[in-house]
Amino acid sequence: MAFLEISNIKKSFGKTEVLKGIDFTMEKGEVLVIIGSSGSGKTTLLRCINFLETPDSGSITVNGENLFKAGEPYSDREKREKRLHFGMVFQQFNLFPQYTVLKNITLAPELREFKDKKLSRAEKKALSLQIEKNARLLLETVGLSEKAASYPCELSGGQQQRVAIARALALRPDILCFDEPTSALDPELTGEVLRVIRGLKSSDRTMIVVTHEMNFARGVADKVIYMADGVIEEFGTPDEVFGKPKSDKTKAFLSSAKD
Repeated sequence: MAFLEISNIKKSFGKTEVLKGIDFTMEKGEVLVIIGSSGSGKTTLLRCINFLETPDSGSITVNGENLFKAGEPYSDREKREKRLHFGMVFQQFNLFPQYTVLKNITLAPELREFKDKKLSRAEKKALSLQIEKNARLLLETVGLSEKAASYPCELSGGQQQRVAIARALALRPDILCFDEPTSALDPELTGEVLRVIRGLKSSDRTMIVVTHEMNFARGVADKVIYMADGVIEEFGTPDEVFGKPKSDKTKAFLSSAKD
């Protein structure tokens, strides 16, 4: 059984059909890169997978657990719980400006761990120290150990995005998702974020990356999806999609991406 199974995901906004039936699977530890022109449905697909949008049809299964099946009612609380299977890194960082870098990373784990639990003061302190220790290790992973006490406004765009990556990792998601993580960055800051994502690739970290960086996609991906007009136009290894594309639409897109 595949680690992630996406089956017949459809999504419309009004009369506009954005996703027209998306099917794919991933194995644990794989990096899937999704490419395509603006308006092809990439971000909507990612938002459906993360429960930020509700698909009109289809199902989502992670590690054998059915997280979503169209037609079944889900409360807001259930959606929040299911969303914890995924870590999301957005285009626009979305850091809390009033909190330090360290607090931005520890806030969500603290809320999750302390919620609905009756803990003694000593237990809370010990848990907080463990959460902070993990946050500092994540800051080291993204190369920002020295910025723990800084505020988002004191960081470059690339540094803010690296903090956002550490924050997403702090909840230990099954699947880490990136939605155009460098699109809001100047070219000179893009490289530092892409280096961090490359460094995260490991045998036990599963990632979905929506990107317009073709060289990066080819270098980091285990599998590549090319989307066009709300469907998966091409799916395969980087060598297959970039080197030997079968679809005329894929060929035209890749040709334009080189220009």
